[in-house]
Amino acid sequence: MTTKNAQLVTEMRTLREKVVGVTDVVVASVDGLLITAEADDDADPESLAALAAAALSISRRAGSMTGRGLLHHTVSRFTDGYLVAQTVGEMALIGVLGDAGLDIGRLHAETQASVERLTALLTSADPPPPGN
Repeated sequence: MTTKNAQLVTEMRTLREKVVGVTDVVVASVDGLLITAEADDDADPESLAALAAAALSISRRAGSMTGRGLLHHTVSRFTDGYLVAQTVGEMALIGVLGDAGLDIGRLHAETQASVERLTALLTSADPPPPGN
């Protein structure tokens, strides 16, 4: 695992630990390609990444068509939980799956700083391998 990938996983794990109800977290490109995940065994991270990207895309289009401005995040609430998708810079997203007890207010508060750190990690260059 690269240092950057390890830092991304650490950031996602921290989010899971800080927010009650978070079960799975993915970081993906805006077109839905999985970058990395911190997910339970029963979750399919690649599908979650694609679904989060689709949710953001639809919401982004709705915001554009209605003149509501740039999209920050979208929340889908279901009988047994949530899917939250949030932009990370211009080229990535974070998708969060939560159970019915998800503390959505705390999630929004915690993701603000988390998104800043994820953006910095995703836009930084990987350090060269040792000895180069």
